[in-house]
Amino acid sequence: MGEDKFARKSGRKRNGMSRKAEQGGHGFDGSNTHKNTSWMMDGGTLNSNNKFSNNKSTSAPQTSLIRKQVDPETTKYFTEISNLFESDEVDFEERSVICGNALEEAVGKEFELATDYIISHTMQSLLEGCKVDDLCNFLHGCANQFPSIAMDRSGSHVAETAIKSLAMHLQDEDVHGLIEDTLTAICKEIVANPLDVMCNCHGSHVLRSLLHLCKGVRPESSEFHSRKSTVLAERLNVKAPRYNVDGEFHTGRGFPEILKFLVSGLLKGARKNARILQVDQYSSLVIQTILKLLVGQDDELRHIIPILLGCSEKDVVEGNYVQISVVPDVVDLMKETAFSHLMEVILEVAPENLFNELVTKVFQKSLFELSSHPCGNFAVQALISHIRSKDQVELVWSEIGTKVRDLLEMGKSGVVASLIATSQRLQTHEQKCCEALVRAVCSTDESPRCIVPRILFLDRYFSCEDKVKWNFPCGVKIPVMGSLILQAVFRYQTELIQPFITSLTSMEDNHILEVAKDSSGARVIEALLNCDASAKLKRRLVMKLRGHFGELAMQSSGSFTVEKCYDASNMSLREAIVSELVVVKSDLSKTKQGPHLLRKLDVEGFASRPDQWRSRQASRESAYKEFHDTFGSDKSKSLKTGGFLADSSKHKSHPKDVKTMRQEIEHYTTSGVPFLSTSGSKGKSEKGKHGDKKYTRASTDNDISETKTKNSKRKRNKDQSENAAAVKRKQKM
Repeated sequence: MGEDKFARKSGRKRNGMSRKAEQGGHGFDGSNTHKNTSWMMDGGTLNSNNKFSNNKSTSAPQTSLIRKQVDPETTKYFTEISNLFESDEVDFEERSVICGNALEEAVGKEFELATDYIISHTMQSLLEGCKVDDLCNFLHGCANQFPSIAMDRSGSHVAETAIKSLAMHLQDEDVHGLIEDTLTAICKEIVANPLDVMCNCHGSHVLRSLLHLCKGVRPESSEFHSRKSTVLAERLNVKAPRYNVDGEFHTGRGFPEILKFLVSGLLKGARKNARILQVDQYSSLVIQTILKLLVGQDDELRHIIPILLGCSEKDVVEGNYVQISVVPDVVDLMKETAFSHLMEVILEVAPENLFNELVTKVFQKSLFELSSHPCGNFAVQALISHIRSKDQVELVWSEIGTKVRDLLEMGKSGVVASLIATSQRLQTHEQKCCEALVRAVCSTDESPRCIVPRILFLDRYFSCEDKVKWNFPCGVKIPVMGSLILQAVFRYQTELIQPFITSLTSMEDNHILEVAKDSSGARVIEALLNCDASAKLKRRLVMKLRGHFGELAMQSSGSFTVEKCYDASNMSLREAIVSELVVVKSDLSKTKQGPHLLRKLDVEGFASRPDQWRSRQASRESAYKEFHDTFGSDKSKSLKTGGFLADSSKHKSHPKDVKTMRQEIEHYTTSGVPFLSTSGSKGKSEKGKHGDKKYTRASTDNDISETKTKNSKRKRNKDQSENAAAVKRKQKM
């Protein structure tokens, strides 16, 4: 079947379909689009305006659908469409026409086609390529069967595709009302029997995408699909949180009333079947999504969270959100995988007064019990990471602070890491954390040099029967958790972490190389080089890597370590590092990270003219010192010299200014102009003198515009002269 056949059919009902889409009748009235809807339930009935008055009762039984076999003629039709699309002979305009026509042919057979293992793939292509009115008409046609489609293995992919296609039109004002009516029709069917969809492995995923769309966020947004590593990095202060400054996700224009209606219907089912939803993994994911979407809406969260914990809605009042009677059940539920994950999100989004109640009523006196549990310990990690006061840190410390070794022996290092990161964030209990960690891995009669290796390989060390004979395991990948603990430790003040610094700097050279070549271990070395330890100790660590900088630079993670080593070195060590990179610069330039490193360290300049390279480095060193002697703090002025860059990490204030200062110094030292002589208002003119690209481009643009202006004036003057001469000739005639 050729594409002309599909194109000819496209004229059928096209105008009718458009008119039908404009008539509405499936959901919100046009005049009532922005009316307020009460969020919560009152007496078991959803308080809502008349837009949703026709919704079915949540207790209504869902009719089971038996999928009929697709007839041979229809199968042949959609197979030919699939073959046509695979041939790549259809342009964009023709494709949308063919898609719309094919969706018309699917009327009345949406469920059978969407749930067919083969044809469902074709349906996905049609929904991706059709126009928005065809897409909405298809969804209207199968709205009463949408829950069944969403819960089917093949149909769920069709439903997901339809939702993602709708999301592509979120910013299109012309079709906003059409999409709103479509979503209303779908949501009415879902809330009729929410438990079925929420607890289904396929339906749960579709429902979460639908919630995102109603919020105004594309379902594939990375903000809502963060990896475990991202969450862990946020908890340990390694990465900024996903929320904006107001505590909310970045969203576009959504459908707030539909979201309220859908969430209300889902929570009504949650209240009636709370125990099922608390332990079901798929419904837990739906509720987690709801909570994340409500970040910043504290009143709603204060109402929803106690219900999820099993509290009676009538007893939830200001100052008493969590009833004591439910606490034992909640503690036990946190030992279930699904509820443990749910509790992590609850702690992440809970308003401050509700969070405080969770700390004092639910977790207090149960912290070590939960920390020791394979599932419960994740809830404790989330709790510690979101603690907001020093008093709460003291409460946690009183229960688990003396049991750090026990937790590490049980493999619950995440709890310890969260506690260290929180103490560093709130600047409390830092010394106690350091001392407890040292005691956990090193006895009083052992040398402190064993501390870092044992923390790097916590599981291996604690699983060893004869811990005295434990040695550094060469050739073994370093686990992430030990690396994260040490990174957090090296953010403490120097006087608190001397045993850790001594341990790392006294490790054997081959062990340091093993650590540097490992992506997790390299971050530990970089953390020490970034801390405010003395330049002498940092150089001692860098010296252990001499002869291997070329090898490290060839690795994507090792190149960052080489750069940090260079910054922490004095002139002789820097020259040694660059000398090693000269040998591998050809191969290094072909790697992803190589060009930046070669440029940053000016390896080419050293290879061609080493004397000039040394002169430039000396000028930069002098400029840095001159700048900090003039503008630095009293602390920086009292530092002993010995490689300015080695101690630059101590000055953490105004990072942007320091970065700009570094760039300016590098610019002026390469041009031979003293840095401080160009300060103030002279800076802009000096940039122009020394070839600043922006300045040159702007100057060129100005010259061109001035030339164009002069040419246009000449042309106007010429035209005026010619016109005047013509008038004179006519007058003479």
